[in-house]
This record gives sequence, structure tokens and C-alpha cells, in this order.
Amino acid sequence: MAYISTFKSRLKMTASLLTLPIGTAIVAAPAFAQEVSAEEDDSNVIIVTATRRAESVQDIPINIAAVGGDQIEEQGFDDISELVAFVPGINVADQGGRDGNRIVVRGLNADPIASAFGQEDGGGSVATYVGDIPLFVDLRLNDLQRVEVLLGPQGTLYGAGTLGGAIRYIPNKPDFSGVQFEARADAYTYKEGDGISSDVGFTFNLPFSDNFAIRGSFDYLNDQGFIDYPFVVREPGVSNPDPDFNNAAEREANFDPIEDANTEEILGGRIAARWQPIDAIDATLTYYFQLSEYGGRNTSSFRTTTIPSGRYEFGGRVAEPNERDTQLLALEVTADLGFAELTSATGYATVKENGQRDQTDLLISLEYSYETFPTFTAFTFEDEETEVFNQELRLVSKGDSPLSWIVGAFYNKNKYNALSSEFTPGYGALVGARPDLNDLEYFEADRTRLEEFAVFGEIGYNITDAWSVTVGGRYYDYSLDTANSTDFPLFAGPEFNPYPLSDIENQLTLTPNQSRNGELFKINTAYKFGDGNTVYATFSQGFRVGETNGGQPCPDMFMPGGQGLCLLGPGQQFSPDPNDIFPGNERFFEPDTVNSYEIGAKTTWLNGDLILNGALFFIDWKDPQIAATSINAGTSITVNGVSAESKGFELSGSWRVTDNFRLSGNFSYTDAKLTADVPGLVQTIQPPGFGTSLEAGQDGDRLPGSPKTQYSIFGEYRLPLNNGADIIFNGSYAWQGNVLTVIGGRGGSFTLPSYGRADIALGYQAERWSITAYANNLFNDFSESSASNTPLNNQMILTHNVRRFRTNVLPPRSIGLRAKFKFQ
Repeated sequence: MAYISTFKSRLKMTASLLTLPIGTAIVAAPAFAQEVSAEEDDSNVIIVTATRRAESVQDIPINIAAVGGDQIEEQGFDDISELVAFVPGINVADQGGRDGNRIVVRGLNADPIASAFGQEDGGGSVATYVGDIPLFVDLRLNDLQRVEVLLGPQGTLYGAGTLGGAIRYIPNKPDFSGVQFEARADAYTYKEGDGISSDVGFTFNLPFSDNFAIRGSFDYLNDQGFIDYPFVVREPGVSNPDPDFNNAAEREANFDPIEDANTEEILGGRIAARWQPIDAIDATLTYYFQLSEYGGRNTSSFRTTTIPSGRYEFGGRVAEPNERDTQLLALEVTADLGFAELTSATGYATVKENGQRDQTDLLISLEYSYETFPTFTAFTFEDEETEVFNQELRLVSKGDSPLSWIVGAFYNKNKYNALSSEFTPGYGALVGARPDLNDLEYFEADRTRLEEFAVFGEIGYNITDAWSVTVGGRYYDYSLDTANSTDFPLFAGPEFNPYPLSDIENQLTLTPNQSRNGELFKINTAYKFGDGNTVYATFSQGFRVGETNGGQPCPDMFMPGGQGLCLLGPGQQFSPDPNDIFPGNERFFEPDTVNSYEIGAKTTWLNGDLILNGALFFIDWKDPQIAATSINAGTSITVNGVSAESKGFELSGSWRVTDNFRLSGNFSYTDAKLTADVPGLVQTIQPPGFGTSLEAGQDGDRLPGSPKTQYSIFGEYRLPLNNGADIIFNGSYAWQGNVLTVIGGRGGSFTLPSYGRADIALGYQAERWSITAYANNLFNDFSESSASNTPLNNQMILTHNVRRFRTNVLPPRSIGLRAKFKFQ
């Protein structure tokens, strides 16, 4: 179940799904299975503990993928968007660190592919874990034992469930066995950027006794960027944002360009203390932090026809910096009770974020008279904070009995506060607004508090040595309180006074919004053949909470003229035309649910050198939640569709061709679409001008956000040298098909073209040090990963060039050199 609210009445989902530790092949399962390292055994098979019992990934009858720390380093993965390109069935709309990344599993996304501000929630259908603690964070992939990806809802096993799947970052734990130190450095440059970027860090492990150790890891990224902002105005409200772009003197007089604006500075790390007072108890206390500063967006105005723009230029009128501070304190304790293993995971996290963005295009296209101000430029400042506490307890049976079980309980409390302030420099004086408000035009405050409790469990039984059946259930209960206020200070009296985020809890009182409880179920059966190959079938259910959208209801009768934020209900007139009747509901949205069906096979050939796995799936999605925009004032809301489905298949494989040459690859096909008509689902405009019109979603419309087909391939060759070192060459290629940005490609929306990206690396690896030269995006592909708004916005309104339509782009070719030194 989702349980973190997002900005502007959208729920962030820091939800758990399943823990999947991975380890080496061993003779007997250790007391603490999560300690086993993420390596491959002599059979080329990864060992996992997805059910808290150490087994080969080939033996566990669920759809999981794991990428170990060695592969993360070898392929140079920096974040989750780069990693999942080599995992079938999952896709990331990479929008850069500032805007966050939308994660889509098996096509479960009905939202337009765009992000207005900040990290958001990754799309809300996928949970991310930091160790055993659920928290959505786009974590830097440093000093990790592995990253685990699970497809399909599994809320009957751990914590809170989600619609689509889970991603889990597993850090290396403190090690009692010896002192370790590692230093690493990376320097690279972009084809379209001028600076040299760097990424440096170190890790240490210090055992103080045979049962107490401390491990620390710290990294600093300084990315110099590759997107130019050539049209940033010198003084908002005074400088002309739309001069003669062909006149160098006018450009010089009005613009203060920023080159390579989308810089990233990220300081991240963790410090962990592990104590094992007796053999039966293992406790780890960890403090994580990731402090991020972004100079701008990874956004291009190349497809904006109203202004001149190159592929790596954005037509923003103001700088768009952003800061994000993520901190987590986690305590994980495991106790061997003999008959079972008890795990307690406690987490307290805070996420603070603030940033500025260009808001000019929205306001002038509303046609509320802002467009009559020739030098009009507007910007929005966002400020938000999230505070999360969660506690999870799990008890897992031990022993060789054909009957196994797991039972658990989960509690989460989440508080979310946010302010959004829009400023229109110079416009306040024009309309006679209060001068003490500094042209504050719009002020919105949001609060949410979510409390969730769940109990869950599974029972498995081996009917024979080959045939097993597992059933699971979950009971959940949650309550959601919310508060919202919206003001338009340009027209406010002396009674209005803005306030800082620190005062929001004194200004807004929470009221009950939604309270629900229910059950989820799962059943799985698997059969293992004599040669070790396995087939399985799974039915599982997933769920996501609903909420109100905030704002006030619109009057029963249509009131022409004037600005105001109100939300329409079913059957209300929304324009001067009496035939323009709104068929949906902007005021609140309901929970959505999935029933997921999957059959799969895991096979091993050639004495373990060849692994081939595959899965077929069908997902029935009821009341899908869809991001939309209110007709009045254009604010972000969420609405429900009727139903959708997703079906497809996934293939993955690895082949150890020789002792020194390995190949791996994957392929997936996903067909996700609406299965019922939805009147008025897609809001669009009617050029010339920006008048609102509604377009129905229709049965069979393809869902946005993921390609129908995608594949990747990776190859590695090691050349052993006489001195014991290796020369390593690797190469990879990842391709995805075109992606819709709006349901059915409706509303004049843009379809993102297919793209493929190739990486190569050549390295020298000795026992204690290594050095690698690499090129990412070798062929310099121009790759567009998401789009905001549609080409219909490529218009002028009076003297203003509207620039709302833009695409987010992946980096151009980069060339770099990375090195690592180890002492142990």
C-alpha cells in the first residue's frame, strides 16, 4: 500500500514489497541469511533469500532480478535509471536528478510522462527500499552489495504493498573479519559540455572486536552539466523575454545566459555500526544521508518552434535551481529463536526539498490578462518536507519441514507539508496589488498525515519434493488526514499574510479525508523437474490509496470571467458554452487495485553455463489513477479511469561462453491499454489560442510511459596476464521502442521516438587497484525520455512566445576515466 503524500495532493509511495538478499552458494543456510554476499557461484547461479531461505535464484518461483556490486562497478551504473535498462519488464523515464525519475513496471502507468517539480514518488506504483526501510530516494549506487528488482505485487510477504513491484538497495554491512579501505575517483566530460565532471569517494571498514564493527562510505559528485539556458532574463518583469531573437544587441540587453545550467552536486554517504553480542542476535544501526543541489533541468526546447533552440538548450526565462536533503536513521535487528528467525526494522526519515521554476507559460496561456504585460515573467518557489516513521516485524520459520511460514506486522506514520508560491515581478504594481507582498500572485499550502497498519503472512507446503504451493494474505487499515488552502494575493485584502513552511502546522488544521481497510491475497505454485528446471504460476493483488485533490468546489452555476481555483464535479458546466459539461470528478480520486497473473520458467543448461528464464503476465487494473490538470487555474490533480490491463512477456539469459567470456541479455514486450471508455479523460487545447477542450479515452488506448518492446545485451571478456592482473573489455547496448506521453497519444501529444545507447569500457584490474577508460552513449544518440505538455502549445499570445512544450533528454556522449584502490 502506498503511504507517503506528494506535493499538490499526490501520494508519495515509500512502500515495501519484498526483501531479496543474495548470496554465494553454501552447504547450509546461515543463521543470518542477509549477510551472504552478492556473488555468483561455480554454477553461474546467483543465490537469493527472497523467502528468507538461501536458495538459488533459479529455484525461487517468483520473478526477481539482482545486480551485484561488482557488476554495478564494472558497468559504471550511477543510479537506478541506468541499472534497470538491463532488467526486463521495467522502464524509467529518466528526467535527471532535479525532476526525478518515473519508474514503470509492466506498463502500469496512466499518467502523462512529465514531472513539474522535484523528486516526487517515482510514479507511485513501485516501492523502493534502503536496506529494510521503505523510502523513495534515487540513491547513488556506491558501496552496495546489490540492487534487487522484483516484478509484481508481493504485499503478503513484507511491509506495505504496491501495484507493480519493488526496488531494494542493499548496502555492504560492517564486516567483523578485517580492516578494509577503498578509494575511488572518476573524471569525465560531455560532448556538449565544457567542464570536467568528477565523482570521488571512499569506504572504510573497521572491526573493533570479533563482534563489533563500523563501516562508512562517503562520495561527492560534481557534474558540470550539458544543458544551456540561453534566454534567462536579466531582470524579471523588466527585461523583455521575447525580443527579436535574431538581433544580437536585443539579446544582449535582455538575457543573461547560463551555460551548462543542469549541474549536479551530490554529497552522500552512510555510517553503520554492527554489533553481534551473541551468535543469535545481530544488530545494525545506520545513518544515511544524500544532500543534492541541482542547477537546472535536463530539458530541451529543441522541439519548441516558437524560439530558436538547439538539442541541448532550454528556453527557460529564469534559473531553475533545486535542493534536496534526504536523511534516514535505520535500526535492523535479527534474532535466531531456533524455531524461527525474528527481524525488526525501524526507520525514521526526513526529506526536505525546495526549488524554483519558470511559471510564465502557464500563466500567460490561462489568458487571465498576464499576457498583456509585455515584459511578463513569472516563477514559482516550492518548499516541502516529509517526515516518516515506520516499524516492521517479521517472524520466519526455520527447519527442513515441508511446512514453512512467515508472519509480520507493519506500522507507518507519514507527515507531509508543502508550500507553493508564485511570483509575477512588476505585475503587482500594474494592477495595484499590495507592494509588501513582492508580487506574490499565488500561495498554496498542503498538509497530509497518513497512518497505516498491516498484518501479513504466507504459508508454504511442499506437497512432494518437486511440487510446492504457497498461499498468502494481508489485512490493512489506514487513515488519511489532509488540509489545503489556496490564495490569490494580488486580489487579497489586508487579512492575508503569507507564512513560512515552519509555521504551516499552526496555520492549517488537518481534517479526516479517507479511511479504509481491506484484504489482499496471493497464491503461488511451482514444480521443479529432475534436471533442476522450475515452472511456476502466481496470482497476487496490489492496492494504492486514494485522496481528495484539495481546493474548493466550483459554484453550482458557471460564473464567467475572473481567476479562481475551483474543482469541478460530475455534470458541471465548465465554459460559456452550455454544452460543455464535465463528465468526471476533479475533487477526489478513489483507490486503484490490480489482480496480477503470471506464469514463468527458470531453466539452466550446459552444466550451468547457460541460464534462460521467461515469464508471461496479465494484469487487470481497476480504477487506474491518472495525473491530470484542473480546468480552472490549471493546477495538478488526480482522477480515476475505469479499467485497464497489461499483458506481455519477459525473457532473460546469461551464457558463460568460456571461462573468460560472458554474455547476458534480456527482452520484454508489454501491451498496456485502457479496457473501457473514459469520457473527458484527456484535457487539451484548441489552437489558435488556449481554450480548453476534453477528449475521451477509449477502450484499447495504449497507456503512456513505457515502450512496447525493449531489450539490452552486455558482454565481457577478461584477458588474464602473467602477473595475475586482468585486462577487461566490456560493451553494452540498450534499446527501447517509442513511448506515448499521454494515453492513446491523444490531445495532440508527442510520442517519444525509440532510441538505443551503447557503452564500452577497457580496464586493467590488479589485486588491489584498477583503472578503466570508458565511453557512455558511444554514438552520441539524442535520446528523449519524457515530455511536458504538447506541440499544440507552440503558439504566440500577443507578444509572448509560449514555450510550455519541452522534452527531457538523456546525456550526450561522455568519455571518462575511473580508478579504484583497495587496501585490506
